[in-house]
Amino acid sequence: MKKILVGLVLAGGLLTGACGAAQPPSAVQTTGTTTATGAATAANAPASPSLPASTPVSVDIAKIGAHSSLVPLGLNADQTIEVPPVSTPMQAGWYKEGPTPGEIGPAVILGHVDGNKQAGIFFRLHELAAGDKVSVARQDGRTATFTVQKVELDRKDSFPTDAVYGDTSTADLRVITCGGAFDAKAHSYVDNVIVFATLDKA
Repeated sequence: MKKILVGLVLAGGLLTGACGAAQPPSAVQTTGTTTATGAATAANAPASPSLPASTPVSVDIAKIGAHSSLVPLGLNADQTIEVPPVSTPMQAGWYKEGPTPGEIGPAVILGHVDGNKQAGIFFRLHELAAGDKVSVARQDGRTATFTVQKVELDRKDSFPTDAVYGDTSTADLRVITCGGAFDAKAHSYVDNVIVFATLDKA
């Protein structure tokens, strides 16, 4: 059973005006297929599309012209989630301690809205809407295609931890960046843009 502290912190954001920090919430369980609760949920739910574990290698969101290779991200010393370097704002990453995209559970992809005085990989993420597609190429040669269910703008001080990282009985994807108003005093954005998507037929 894995437990993590989750929060979105973009390294270097306080210096560049890129995404800033959210308060890390309390620990939550993340891998639904390996916990007793997750196993029970899966057992009682109808079969849903899923793929075996495989490292993701790139993400593509055609509607907003976003394409990037994916670097693995772990946890910082303070138990917040790592992010790609703000000096390379067009680089996206995936949270390696969670499910891989296509597995049962919520896979998580993170990227900058801006950084280094230029637009980031997810500068237009807020433009997505229900029905749009997100594709993730995997090391096994398969592509996991997800359909967006909803897009939220949530304040960092009330980050929806359970909704983003909690166990699910379906193969899901969360794509996260910063957004909303820019707090000049704190040198960070006050909100997160969060895309919730579910795997299409595998």
